[in-house]
Amino acid sequence: MSTISIIGSGGMATAIAGRIARAGHTVEVINRNPAKAQLLVDKLASGAVTGKYGTTPAGEIVILAVPYASAIAVMTDFGAALEGKVIIDITNPFASDLSGLVTPHDSSGAQEIAKCAPSSAHVIKAFNSLFGRVLASDKHLDAFLAGDDADAKSRVSSFIESLGLRPLDVGGLPMARSLEWLGLMMIGLAKNGAGSWDIAMKVDIG
Repeated sequence: MSTISIIGSGGMATAIAGRIARAGHTVEVINRNPAKAQLLVDKLASGAVTGKYGTTPAGEIVILAVPYASAIAVMTDFGAALEGKVIIDITNPFASDLSGLVTPHDSSGAQEIAKCAPSSAHVIKAFNSLFGRVLASDKHLDAFLAGDDADAKSRVSSFIESLGLRPLDVGGLPMARSLEWLGLMMIGLAKNGAGSWDIAMKVDIG
């Protein structure tokens, strides 16, 4: 198995890191606050390691698991250290009142993040429409992804499959905006029609 790097140590980072560790990969946790990174590593207790913020991550796949409001600053802090990396953006650029997205009408959070990435890096949108508490379970879930580079999407799809999830490609990176709206719809569904956060979107292929 390989090393997967995660920038962030919040709820989603913890849920994804748990899946990664159970799949047999090595998890590298990176946080601006080393103590927070160490806390997550201690929870994983499966060969996980911490990385130094702002330096080149050990993994070829780097998961950006920070709030969208911090994402651009994080990308700037790492800069050229992300050259050649496949960056999985899990952020959701929601307005604080959940009335919509804060990105330009013709863009997405993933596209804005990609503008800050080195030209040799590839941004893939994934995991943003899954709730952490569901992702932390062992359920076989559908994981939607969007991106422009076919090889990067193939690598991310293989990684997602290794976590016991089913990767479903929705198209190029502009489709990330649709996935971000889906993330917002899932919150509305959890709060209203479903009345539960233990839900996930599933595609019935039959």
